[in-house]
Formats: sequence, C-alpha cells, structure tokens
Amino acid sequence: MARILIFGGHGKVALLLEPLLAAAGHTVTAVIRNPEHEADVAATGAQPVVADIETFDLDQLTNLVSGNDVVVWSAGAGGGNPARTYAVDRDAAIRAMDAAEAAGVDRFVMVSWIGSRADHGVSTDSSFFPYADAKWAADQHLAASGLDWTILAPGTLTLDEPTGRIEIDPQGRGEVSRADVASVIAAVIDDDSTIGRTIRFGAGDEHIGHAIAG
Repeated sequence: MARILIFGGHGKVALLLEPLLAAAGHTVTAVIRNPEHEADVAATGAQPVVADIETFDLDQLTNLVSGNDVVVWSAGAGGGNPARTYAVDRDAAIRAMDAAEAAGVDRFVMVSWIGSRADHGVSTDSSFFPYADAKWAADQHLAASGLDWTILAPGTLTLDEPTGRIEIDPQGRGEVSRADVASVIAAVIDDDSTIGRTIRFGAGDEHIGHAIAG
C-alpha cells in the first residue's frame, strides 16, 4: 500500500478519489487551502492538511510531500483570474514537481485536460487561454522531469454517475464523469505501465483497467 498526497484535496474529483484510495488501503493525505473543508475531507477517509500552495516555496512544498510514495496534482485556480491561474496551475504545480524530485517522491500523477498540447488552438484573447497556456507549461515541465510521471487528460467533466468505462483518445469534447476520472487516477496509481504516458480520455465502453494498460 502507498502513501499518497493529493493537491487540491477538496476538489470535486479529489473528493471522489479519496474514498477509493482509502478503501484500497492506501494512506491518503489531502492538501486543502480552506480549514472549513477539513471535515469534508476527513469524511472520505483522507487526512486533511491545510496549506496555501500558491504561496508555499520549494522548501515548504518539499517538506509537505516528503515521506509519500505518490503525488497527485488535482489543484487549480478555477479560472476567472489569469494571474491566479498562472500562479496555481503553472507555477505552484511546477514547484510541486520540483519538490517531489527534491524529496525523492518519484511517482507524480497530473490531472490535466484533453486539449493540453503545444497546438491547443485557444486564442490568446480567449478567457480560457491562461488556463490552456498554464496547463501546457506544467505538463511540459513534468514530462521533462526525472519523475515517474503520468499525465491524465480527460475531456469535459460532468456530474454523471460512474460507469467504470472510458475511451482513449475520444473525438470531440470527450465528456466524462468526474467519478470516472477519479477511478482512472486510482487505476493509474496501481499500473506502472502508465508511467511516462499522457492518457487522453472520455466516456466510452472499455473497462478502465484495460483502457489504460500500456
């Protein structure tokens, strides 16, 4: 069983992921910014830790991740404010990767989005551009790191019920439930064949374990 640290521990996906990991016997720590969210996280079986990752420096983040086996980045600024988007989705994410390397925590799972690539096609005058730009920069940094990384790139997230099935490299928006994204993260942590891969996915007909297998 692994010790797993989740950044963005009160996000919709993370709150679905935490009980899956806890039920599998993993020790789960969830990093949250708002102390009012501690009870929500604790109810999932994860241990909440309050920390403002936007302001934490490399040394503080290294201390935070030390002693874990896996880091899952599921944090985000939530859009709206370009400066915060870059500060969290790019800069804090990159510091967390560097911290994982410094702490000797090799496994790093990044939750990205299906369009994250150099030619993402988002116009610079679009309100979505800072997110697309920040996520691609973070993904590039991770792929160039010495970590055992996996980048998960789901399509448009929905609140649908979990199906346990996905499609790799779907056409269009690749809509997929947050519950199935959580299941994909959990499956990836247990499957070393996913190391060094970017996995783009949406809802589909293939069992998650089969779909992600290298």
